[in-house]
Amino acid sequence: MTSSRARRREEARPRWRVPSVQVTLTGLTAPFACPLTAASSPPRKMFSSVAHLARANPFNAPHLQLVQDGLAGPRSSPDGPPGPPRRTRNLAAAAVEEQYSCDYGSGRFFILCGLGGIISCGTTHTALVPLDLVKCRMQVDPNKYKGIFNGFSITLKEDGVRGLAKGWAPTFIGYSLQGLCKFGFYEVFKVLYSNMLGEENAYLWRTSLYLAASASAEFFADIALAPMEAAKVRIQTQPGYANTLRDAAPKMYQEEGLKAFYKGVAPLWMRQIPYTMMKFACFERTVEALYKFVVPKPRSECSKPEQLVVTFVAGYIAGVFCAIVSHPADSVVSVLNKEKGSSASQVLRRLGFRALCGVYCVWKGLFARIIMIGTLTALQWFIYDSVKVYFRLPRPPPPEMPESLKKKLGYTQ
Repeated sequence: MTSSRARRREEARPRWRVPSVQVTLTGLTAPFACPLTAASSPPRKMFSSVAHLARANPFNAPHLQLVQDGLAGPRSSPDGPPGPPRRTRNLAAAAVEEQYSCDYGSGRFFILCGLGGIISCGTTHTALVPLDLVKCRMQVDPNKYKGIFNGFSITLKEDGVRGLAKGWAPTFIGYSLQGLCKFGFYEVFKVLYSNMLGEENAYLWRTSLYLAASASAEFFADIALAPMEAAKVRIQTQPGYANTLRDAAPKMYQEEGLKAFYKGVAPLWMRQIPYTMMKFACFERTVEALYKFVVPKPRSECSKPEQLVVTFVAGYIAGVFCAIVSHPADSVVSVLNKEKGSSASQVLRRLGFRALCGVYCVWKGLFARIIMIGTLTALQWFIYDSVKVYFRLPRPPPPEMPESLKKKLGYTQ
């Protein structure tokens, strides 16, 4: 009697079972066992909110997703409402489009590039006046100034610390004008020649394009530089001639007229045009090579400071080659501007063929010039690029082969 009554109570008690619910967590299938679900309750309905919260887990790992980022639309599942759309992991595509202050090749663009040239060239050349002074004295009087440290020592003994700053005013004025024409006109001629060549030829002949644009710009830049360069060399290399630009300029005009200011323009072209061609072409191709072979990520994924570091490194490499290419003509300019009444041909004849081969004093001061020009060029490119960043000017990335040219060469279908 008692056993039958206990059996009936056992049969009347509701039976609970443990279901196994499969919940998909972006690629992981995990069994969820819940002891509170009655046999009659639909498991999908009860666990739909739990599954949705699991899918929305902020610590969800990308490599556990069954669908790759960027290739799927909004998440959907029969277990719950659709979730938010997936975010792509492509940094270049996710980057916010930079807003520029002007269009590439516009008048405002060229004016601000010229301003960048003024700031970069004027400040850097003025900062290196002491080294430039010693270099010039080594070129015009190699018997007295036998090296960089010896030159600094003699200058400090004879003129004191203030003597190292001789010629700063014509240096600042002259190289500011040169920077205006050099960088401003380079951008002008680069756009002009690119439009003349067309997109495909501009890419194929880009090195020649850089050389032609920089040579054209430097032609006008040297005309602006020549008068101040002549005054600077007189102040630095002729003791007692003049200590300031105010004293030197009138004295030079009284002695030789306008010829005193422009007689060095031809040697300046000999020095500066090869220098600038190397400066711009080597820099452009070095930047291209650094992003291609050295920098571990595309330029579009580099931050502004990282891009400026690449600019500085490429500028220093270009500066070393600039110094070697332009040094013989630089020696001629220094000797020519020191001597009253001399011409470039007379100086070259006196130095002779052996001088051009590097046996005579034309190569004196080369090490000092490499240090000066390498540092100078790197700083100029760094400052110039920083000015572009500050004014939010367009800074085109290294050139890539046009799609039309890829099709012609069979690289793409």
